[in-house]
Amino acid sequence: MFTEELKTLRRLGFRQVLLQILNFASVITSGLMIWKGLGLITNSESPIVVVLSGSMEPAFYRGDLLFLTNPPHERYHTGDITVYKIPGADIPIVHRVLETHDVAPKKGKKASSSATLDKQLLLTKGDNNYVDDIELYQGLEWLERKHIIGKVRGFLPYVGYVTIAMNDFPQLKYALLGILGLLALIQRE
Repeated sequence: MFTEELKTLRRLGFRQVLLQILNFASVITSGLMIWKGLGLITNSESPIVVVLSGSMEPAFYRGDLLFLTNPPHERYHTGDITVYKIPGADIPIVHRVLETHDVAPKKGKKASSSATLDKQLLLTKGDNNYVDDIELYQGLEWLERKHIIGKVRGFLPYVGYVTIAMNDFPQLKYALLGILGLLALIQRE
């Protein structure tokens, strides 16, 4: 199946193969640096997420790619679409803010703008769900700011289906990674 490619790889020589491996490693490292840079700019641990369920239809469909920001001094309002993660849960959830509550600072403490932002409580609900998300909160009554990954700022429809396909079919993921690695070694640039 890959006999021609293997012959080409043997003809390249050790130094050329090593150069190709280093080029491939630099591409991977550049991708990770861009991801971390986006995270710093957007103040979000995950600045890009994929919608995995139909709970936000018709606003977002399964496979939509969402772009997030999480400005530290911006309040969340009713109607904002947020992505949150509950401690102990693996997958972030994309839902709309249904209610917000501000917790007043305790007596004797000075109120600062950052303190009131930290004490904002949120209740969310999926547009396609009949009830709010209290059951999803795993014992919490409200979401706090620390649970929020970000606010949705934009999206690309259906682009995330590649990610869904690779998660649903792990063999596809390994095949694509293997092919990309092999192509990186074979390319002469």
